[in-house]
Amino acid sequence: MILGGNSAKAILCSLLLTLLLATNAVATTRSGNVSWVYDGDTIRVAGIGKVRLIGIDTPEKDNSARDTYYLKRYQIKRTTLRNIANRAFRLNLSLLKNCRVSLEFDQEKTDRYGRILAYVILPDGRMLNRLLLEKGLASVYRRFDFRLKKDFLRAERSARKQKLGLWHKTN
Repeated sequence: MILGGNSAKAILCSLLLTLLLATNAVATTRSGNVSWVYDGDTIRVAGIGKVRLIGIDTPEKDNSARDTYYLKRYQIKRTTLRNIANRAFRLNLSLLKNCRVSLEFDQEKTDRYGRILAYVILPDGRMLNRLLLEKGLASVYRRFDFRLKKDFLRAERSARKQKLGLWHKTN
């Protein structure tokens, strides 16, 4: 049976769309060796680039404008923020040094600074983003939506309830 022109075009378009979707599905995860830890929520992965852990925010190593947010919203002082920034950085160093990680992506692939946005999966299967929340070393970045936001909010609430890290002296 020979297909007419429109039927053949429809099948070809359908095949191309299927191929495109399959290609995108495969590209939702990548892996590489961590080559640098910048701070609690930013790393460099060899062959991939600078990666920002999606959905979380850790305090900066130095005083920053973001400190005002933590003070107003949670009554967390700058000295506590510097301490937590250092602890998050040290945890990342201990977990990521000479480590191969997997990156899982969400809808947004990059941020406004060109960093790759990803969930970072450790070799033991734990997700670094969630781990930092569970230890109270990060808060949920609420400004944007992402696939695991509800899960991350639960992890943050649990750390707050246990008064871990950032939440040690907050209500």
